[in-house]
Amino acid sequence: MLTVVIALAANVAIAVLKSIVAGLTGSASMVAEAAHSWADAGNEVFLLIAEKRAEKPADRTHPLGFGREAYVWSMIAAFGLFAVGAAVSVIHGVQSLGAEEGESDYLWAYVVLGAAFVLEGISFTQARRQVRRGAQQADVSHAKFLEITSNPTLRAVYFEDAAALVGILIAVAGLGLHQATGEPVYDAIGSILVGILLGFVAIYLLRRNMAFLVGQIADPRAYDTVLEWLRERPEVETVSTLHLEYVGPGKVFLVGSVDLVGDDPESEAAEELQRLEDHLEERDGIARAVLSLAAPGRPPRIGHQDGSEDREVDGNNAGG
Repeated sequence: MLTVVIALAANVAIAVLKSIVAGLTGSASMVAEAAHSWADAGNEVFLLIAEKRAEKPADRTHPLGFGREAYVWSMIAAFGLFAVGAAVSVIHGVQSLGAEEGESDYLWAYVVLGAAFVLEGISFTQARRQVRRGAQQADVSHAKFLEITSNPTLRAVYFEDAAALVGILIAVAGLGLHQATGEPVYDAIGSILVGILLGFVAIYLLRRNMAFLVGQIADPRAYDTVLEWLRERPEVETVSTLHLEYVGPGKVFLVGSVDLVGDDPESEAAEELQRLEDHLEERDGIARAVLSLAAPGRPPRIGHQDGSEDREVDGNNAGG
């Protein structure tokens, strides 16, 4: 949550300054940057709501908890980035393509953009630090971690801050070319490019949140960790099926079937399964575990959730 709060404070301050300078200079690039910052600030409010709502404990009507609300609110934030940031920037840039040469003294624009770059850089550094820690724990690259992480707020802040830094550089280039050539078309192109950049980021965030909402399976390391734990239990003969699906940031719903050692009566087998479920639910990252007895004579269907062949693995948690 600290990452989102830092980003929100930075974006509100930046949005106010950019709006003032955009009004003074009439720069299309500055209008785009102001719209970008206001969109980011609004998005951070939605992301704070997402984190708060996702922490609500499970109840009788929501036995798996409210974790998926994080993806709903994050999708709303991504749509806001697209509708407000991208659309406004592109439309204003297109409208400014045929504008006559106007204000060309952009001193305050450069000052504000420089300050914005510093503030956005601080926020981005905080998000990047979290991504680095997560990637090291998952033993994957930064890019892969951003793709598979079940934390939508971290992904959103990281990409929004990265887009903000690139957008500032585009705006500076547009203003500089306008001043150097006297052609306002470069300023307008800068606005359009910022909008296109925001559109790509928004669509990517929408796609990733949608994947988790409709049932994103847990990453292979989490799957392999649980599978290995079950196989090592002395009361488990074989694991026939296993499925792990994200139901919130760092939380999965586990469904599987196992063949127990021996030929215990139904009541004892049920108690054994319940003990296994209780042990699994004590592990960090497992919101709910449901196990059943494997059908007699049916061969195990265990591989990996990504479709790859079974292999020896290691790990120490089930969340992502």
